[in-house]
Amino acid sequence: MSTIRVALVDDQDLVRTGFGLILSVEDDIEIVGEATNGREAVELVSRTKPDVVLMDVQMPELDGIAATREVLANDPQTRVVILTTFERDDYLFAALEAGVSGFLLKSCSADELTAAVRSVAQGHALLAPQLTRRVIERFTSSGPVRARRTQVAGLDDLTDREREVLVRMAQGLSNAEIAEDLVVGTATVKTHVSRVLTKLGLRDRVQAVVVAYQAGLVSAD
Repeated sequence: MSTIRVALVDDQDLVRTGFGLILSVEDDIEIVGEATNGREAVELVSRTKPDVVLMDVQMPELDGIAATREVLANDPQTRVVILTTFERDDYLFAALEAGVSGFLLKSCSADELTAAVRSVAQGHALLAPQLTRRVIERFTSSGPVRARRTQVAGLDDLTDREREVLVRMAQGLSNAEIAEDLVVGTATVKTHVSRVLTKLGLRDRVQAVVVAYQAGLVSAD
């Protein structure tokens, strides 16, 4: 069993300590370092090469969004999960644009936290249903975003079945749920998901959700 290396980034000591205590007792998770602001986070990630970064948004010196951009520019394979309390919807949109692998609520339970870290480390996207709804509403109601929903590069290259899979991904269905809905095997769905991401030039399901709403394949309703 490989160990998941995690970096904690938050300017609140209590948050870092709490998350650290929860994760450090897991046999397959190792805390490789902590940072109190975005500038420290960029240096920490460069030095320790974690698999997953739990990144706060509002921090001194360099906020979590800017830090995420730098982290992913240096190493696109790093999985960054934004910690949020829903306070700023504009941060959520900016985080998607920055390439985060998902969002985690600071009010999450210990089980939700450990499951989220493992899921993201395995290459899955982390989309809290409540947060996803808010992001979707922003995409479908914002003027500048609406203007970008007409053309998505690579969309015409998708087969009908791949498009069906993309729509269900955007609706929040897991691979197993998609397989049941389309009456195919889970392995087949995984193949379709991989092809969708490759054809559209996406890194994970979070970006796939964004693309589906930009292209108008699904709506907030």
